[in-house]
Amino acid sequence: MHVIRQMVPTRDHITALLRLALPVATVQVGFILMGAVDTIMVGHVSPRDLAAVALGNLYFFLTTSFGMGTLFALDPLVSQAFGAGDRAGIARAFQRGFVIAVGLAVLSSLLLMPGRPVLAFLRQPEEVIPIAADYALVSIPGVLAFFLFIVLRQGLQSMGRVGPIVVVIVLANAANVFFNWVLIFGNLGAPALGAVGSGWATTLSRWFMLLTLVSVAWPFLRPYLRPLRSDALMLEPLLRMCRLGVPIGIQFFLEFGVFGAIGILMGMLGTIPMASHQVAINLASVTFMMAVGVTQATTVLVGQAVGAGDSERARRSAGAGLLVAGAVMACTGAVFLSVPGFLARLYTPDLEVVGLATTLIPVAGIFQIFDGLQAVGSGVLRGVGDTLAPMLVNLVGFWLIGLPISLYLAFPGGLGPLGLWWGLASGLAAVALFLLIRVRIRFGRDLTRIAV
Repeated sequence: MHVIRQMVPTRDHITALLRLALPVATVQVGFILMGAVDTIMVGHVSPRDLAAVALGNLYFFLTTSFGMGTLFALDPLVSQAFGAGDRAGIARAFQRGFVIAVGLAVLSSLLLMPGRPVLAFLRQPEEVIPIAADYALVSIPGVLAFFLFIVLRQGLQSMGRVGPIVVVIVLANAANVFFNWVLIFGNLGAPALGAVGSGWATTLSRWFMLLTLVSVAWPFLRPYLRPLRSDALMLEPLLRMCRLGVPIGIQFFLEFGVFGAIGILMGMLGTIPMASHQVAINLASVTFMMAVGVTQATTVLVGQAVGAGDSERARRSAGAGLLVAGAVMACTGAVFLSVPGFLARLYTPDLEVVGLATTLIPVAGIFQIFDGLQAVGSGVLRGVGDTLAPMLVNLVGFWLIGLPISLYLAFPGGLGPLGLWWGLASGLAAVALFLLIRVRIRFGRDLTRIAV
């Protein structure tokens, strides 16, 4: 109980969190809105194209989730260095992040190439596989831009410099709508490419985001990116940074992987379940980005406090994050429970897809609060450099509890798509509980800066 009392936030801690979390959440919501726009625009082509985008996105993020999580090692490294006033440490973290991003981009690009045989092996709908595989192929040119953008985004956020990212994400959303309008529907003389056109639009948007962020934030970034530091290429520190980041990467893969497994199982049930799942999961992803915004703000504030040697501020910042995320996700969950049919019809006019999605969206409403708490729990631990425990918690909660429940309810239990989603909710609840226990244990110990 003593640790819990130390984590109770004051008004100042909540205010500091909201001041950073609101722009970060804006960025996260803007980022996921690009995917929502893709889904909405393709949903007006055909259910097959909608299912193809769902499957293609699933394949893309399954192959890139490990790399994305690994680069989140920048969160504790940059935030703690910033809190300690260590400018050289910030520069080293940025430049090593770029080196690691290039290697991860090569790996992910290779994994994206064999789309057709992989999706066929996973018994996805035959009419969807060729389009989804082509969607994955045209995503490959954007992988490097995706990872480099993550390096810049995480580094800037960790120093509290979110303004340039907000500007970029607003511009990128406008650009993405334009690219989709041209390439999905064949406007301005372009061929009408449907779902594949959406893939090309996403690739162009990722390069647009990277180049625009470099341009907008260059005056601030320049001292950290130039000159190139020789120690940024030293193998031993790179490996130590990877040892910090790889558990986060595995955690991301396990978490996204279980959502991916549910998506694949939906595909086995048919095109309509897959399309309905995409509608519901996209809605949940949009609201989850609010929790991610709170999570990343909490990670930054906890890391900066640890770097400054202020353990009390670190603990109360962690408490503020958990409190705010729980409140925000309770509100979004209430919306999902209240108007599921209205939300489903925003995505598609197809009555079969709307009907099934309307049964899945309320389940998303119920698991919202668990999803928010588990996200912030992971972020709090990441702020102090504790990355192994969240990985193990994800393995147990999602794969040993949630997925078996999904399989049982969907198939022997006869609930089909709804059963898959109830199992997902069970896994999220288990992960949230385990992570809260770990936070209590870890924050009862000394909080010291990590060193690479």
